[in-house]
Amino acid sequence: MANDITIRVAENGDLAGLLSLYAHLHNNPMPPASKKLENLWREIMLDSNHNIVVATVSDEIVASCVVVTIPNLTHSQKPYALIENVVTHTEYRKKGYATQVLDYAKNIAANNGCYKIMLMTGSKKEETLRFYERAGYNKNDKTAFIQWLD
Repeated sequence: MANDITIRVAENGDLAGLLSLYAHLHNNPMPPASKKLENLWREIMLDSNHNIVVATVSDEIVASCVVVTIPNLTHSQKPYALIENVVTHTEYRKKGYATQVLDYAKNIAANNGCYKIMLMTGSKKEETLRFYERAGYNKNDKTAFIQWLD
């Protein structure tokens, strides 16, 4: 593992690096610069419940995940967290970066008093499912359903 890795929450200047990394998530195309994109980024940066965790190597974002803390009226009013958009640059996979990003996200959830973290993946690859299990997630407690709106 590289010595120059840094795990942190995304900052205002990280948008271009994140968008470049997201190209490695389902071949997600790079969106054009726009006022809408700038406004969305500003909204995310101002939302204390919405954290984008990044791993950087030599100032390049090489892995990331989003962790959102959601206020909750059940479970003694403890919030829960949702992890989404787990991605590692293809040239940096299998080096432990995604594990470190997920661990950082788990710490954010714990520090916010969350009682659980939910994570879903669209991957059917056994290797990916084993990765999430090794990271502490299980596929037995809940059944996930998705309804796509667009």
